[in-house]
Parts: sequence; structure tokens; C-alpha cells
Amino acid sequence: MSDLYAIGYPTTSAAEQVLQELSSLQAQNLIQIDDAVIVERRDDGKVKLHQPSNTGRGAAGGALWGGLIGLLFFVPLLGMAVGAGMGAIAGSATDTGVDDAFMRNLGDQLQPGSAALVLLVRSVTEDKVFDQLHGQYGGHLIQTSLSKADEDRVRAAADQARLAHQ
Repeated sequence: MSDLYAIGYPTTSAAEQVLQELSSLQAQNLIQIDDAVIVERRDDGKVKLHQPSNTGRGAAGGALWGGLIGLLFFVPLLGMAVGAGMGAIAGSATDTGVDDAFMRNLGDQLQPGSAALVLLVRSVTEDKVFDQLHGQYGGHLIQTSLSKADEDRVRAAADQARLAHQ
């Protein structure tokens, strides 16, 4: 089961930088992210959701399955092409993860020009992730699905990492 984290940042670029760092940490198996969305509150007050595309994952999965099915019928390249196309269509049409209405409501609560990074995290090695990020992006925890005690523990660990790097 994944836990929800909504972290506010003073700018959209700060949230984007954190997301890039988290991608690097995910490659190191320090965090497993099921979904990540940047919620931007523009200066004009409009809320914009920046969601990573599911199209690439769908195309890759479709190509794999299409290639396997194509091998059965001795036309693997055609099977891969058709599978990739169908997978891309299915991937772009699939919206899994955090509810868009929740994120738009969260965006309405942000200050104009700021952003929030909303994450569904399956697992995390907190001390190593906090040590890597150590608060240099100005983030603050807005909301989680954690219990009050776990949320307080996460806040304390983040504060400790920030103080250790100042």
C-alpha cells in the first residue's frame, strides 16, 4: 500500500528539481514512487497539474506483449508495432494514482506562484532520502496519509536532516 505525501514548494522549478532528485533516488532503490504530480498555482490563480505521461510505459508493455504474441504467429515485428501502438493508447488513457479533484483542491489552497509535489510512495528509506534532499528546496509537508505519530516522525526527520546541513 502506498502513502500519500503533499509537499509545498515556493516555486514550480523547486518542485521539478526535487522530482528529478527523487527519480535518481528511485534508480538507487531508496524510494519507490507509484505516482508523482506537480500541482502549480500560477500567478493568475489558475491551477495546472503536471503529470508524467503513462504513454511510454504503455507502449513498452504493449511492444513486449505484441512481440510475444507475434512470435507465436511468426510475425514478431508486426506484433510489436501493433502492441506498442495499442499500449500507447491504453497508457495515455489510463489515469491511475492521486485523484485529480484532490490535487486541484490542493492547488486552490496554494499561494500564487508556488507549487506542491504530490507523491504516492510505496516504500522509502527515509534517512537516506532526507539526507540527500536536506531541505535545500524550501519544501514543507502539507498533508500525508500517515498516522499523526508517523507524520510527526517524518517532520522531525526532515527537520533534523535540514539542520545537519546548515
